[in-house]
Amino acid sequence: MLLNTLLLALRSIRRNLMRSFLTILGIVIGVSAVITMVTLGNGATMAVQNQISSLGTNLLQVRPGQRMGVRGSGAPAFKDTDADAIAQQIGGILAVAPEARAGATVVAGGRNWTTSIIGSTNAWLQTGNWTVRTGRIFSEAELRAGSAVCLIGETVRRELYGTSDALGEQLRVKAFSCEVVGVLAPKGQGAFGNDQDDTVLVPLKTLQRRVTGNTRVNTLLVSMKDGSDPERVKTSLTQLLRELRKLSDTDEDNFNVLDTKQLADTLSGTTKVLTMLLGAVAAVSLLVGGIGIMNIMLVSVTERTREIGLRLAIGALEREVLLQFLIEAVALASLGGLIGIMLATGASIGLSALMDVPYIFNPGVNLLSFVFSAGIGVVFGYFPARRAARMDPIDALRHE
Repeated sequence: MLLNTLLLALRSIRRNLMRSFLTILGIVIGVSAVITMVTLGNGATMAVQNQISSLGTNLLQVRPGQRMGVRGSGAPAFKDTDADAIAQQIGGILAVAPEARAGATVVAGGRNWTTSIIGSTNAWLQTGNWTVRTGRIFSEAELRAGSAVCLIGETVRRELYGTSDALGEQLRVKAFSCEVVGVLAPKGQGAFGNDQDDTVLVPLKTLQRRVTGNTRVNTLLVSMKDGSDPERVKTSLTQLLRELRKLSDTDEDNFNVLDTKQLADTLSGTTKVLTMLLGAVAAVSLLVGGIGIMNIMLVSVTERTREIGLRLAIGALEREVLLQFLIEAVALASLGGLIGIMLATGASIGLSALMDVPYIFNPGVNLLSFVFSAGIGVVFGYFPARRAARMDPIDALRHE
């Protein structure tokens, strides 16, 4: 009986293909919008997490000033000896790298490029999850002497040297030339939209002596070991820096500590909330689609009044008529859900590539959207179906 009822419902849908398509259009748009929004939101969340993790694993960034990105007038810079003290006196530390930066135009082979010059040690590579694609890292002698050597990012290599691997070539930075001893593996865009590969790394003493002309260290990068307690490490780090900077008990910290893991959690939480909000807004169109199904089903009941009266007159039960129209409504909604899923899959793949975020297939969202669309068919199809089932056969047969 159920199979016959389903065949009758499908036959009725096929009789008015254009009307059936327009009926399910709201469901199609609603399902595809919900799935696309959620998929893109999940991809954006993953992209943020990947970009933050590219800064370094379990990384703490310590900068002068009481607020991140704002250096107070009375906040002195760090010293390179501060990094040694942290590495020696705090447990759970994997690597510590002092970092100083300066912008400069670099020149090689008749080409020039404006980039960021970073002065640090080999520990900088470890704290930032960098690897050397070709060449080598700095030797201890080069670090101590502040030798004219450098490691360059992929963007700098491409812009200045084209297809050459650049190893052994000379790179002029302001008034001095340095030898390219290594090329860093590319990392792509950073968490704040910057090009991480647009950089030149030189020994810290080289930057201080030949570029900035001072011994200031702008940032301390502290990488923690896996399994270490971040709060304990941050507390110990704060206490040690207060001692090194000779702050009394009543003085406020003149430095700030940023935990990149907390930053990743905060940004990921924000994108998840936005994803839920967009998904909820898109879900409203599903309700609009359900109202459209109810409207068309009421029209269908009116058009087929004599057919309903004839079925009831020859012995069809009320529940059979109810089931027929209910299955028709569910079939319409389910068909709209399936089309919406297919459209959403194509749109999600295309938009993910366009937005440069990973495409993450979420079977739960797809299944929930399909079930929800079928549920809308049940909810909004029940009233027209009940109205058809409760018709008086005699009045229905008299209907013109």
